Amino acid sequence: MDWTGFDRFHIGLKRPLLLVRGSKGVLACGYLKVETFNKTGELAAIVTGVDDFDAMPGAKLIAVSNAAAAAGLAVGQSGREALELFR
Repeated sequence: MDWTGFDRFHIGLKRPLLLVRGSKGVLACGYLKVETFNKTGELAAIVTGVDDFDAMPGAKLIAVSNAAAAAGLAVGQSGREALELFR
């Protein structure tokens, strides 16, 4: 995965809290809830079962914010598809 254009944040907890931010939205792990992004109107997608950034593109989306859904993302798509939209 080419991470150019993304900021990546890793917070070491019992399981890592991972967030990848592009210019248009964020792909995050399950520590974060899509409801928060709905309140702020941001494009966001959530994946689970990932321990590092390299696993995020291949993971399936388990939740998408309303704004991300309006932009064409849906639950079940890949993290890679979200990242392409968020770049």
